[in-house]
Amino acid sequence: MKALCLSLCGAVCGLAQAPDLKSLTGSARAMHQMVASNITKAAEKMPEENYSFKPTPEVRSYGAIVAHIADAQYLFCSAVIGEKNPAPGIEKSKTSKAEIQAALKEAFAYCDKAYALSDAQAAETTRLFGNERNKLNVLSFNDAHNMEHHGNLVTYLRMKGIVPPTSEGRR
Repeated sequence: MKALCLSLCGAVCGLAQAPDLKSLTGSARAMHQMVASNITKAAEKMPEENYSFKPTPEVRSYGAIVAHIADAQYLFCSAVIGEKNPAPGIEKSKTSKAEIQAALKEAFAYCDKAYALSDAQAAETTRLFGNERNKLNVLSFNDAHNMEHHGNLVTYLRMKGIVPPTSEGRR
């Protein structure tokens, strides 16, 4: 009975925190939460000894991709929040799996503030890559960038014979 009660409480809490998919920013927040979870799980799944794996010499290693994703969170989300990038250079300064995973977690938490905007705030403009654009565009760009690199992580995992977390349980 106690386990059932705890399960129900957990489910209700999860529903209470679910983004409003009818709002523009709620939809963006849901996408951010999904892709952040997928990337975090993929970062955890790859063994430390494979964080230096590169399919070819001219591409980033697995760890460098994860660190690059962390860097990008600060780049995009600081533009939305209106702050100077608080943590540039993760890809160049973090090398171990533990350091990179910690940086990724902190970067996604930082971005949660950007994705908490109202629809009205999301329509406000900011500058990114030399152009004036609405904040929702920046968040969408971040999501697209994250999904692109999640695809890289999935490919690297498969090349190492590891089933990606997003494919676990499928037949």
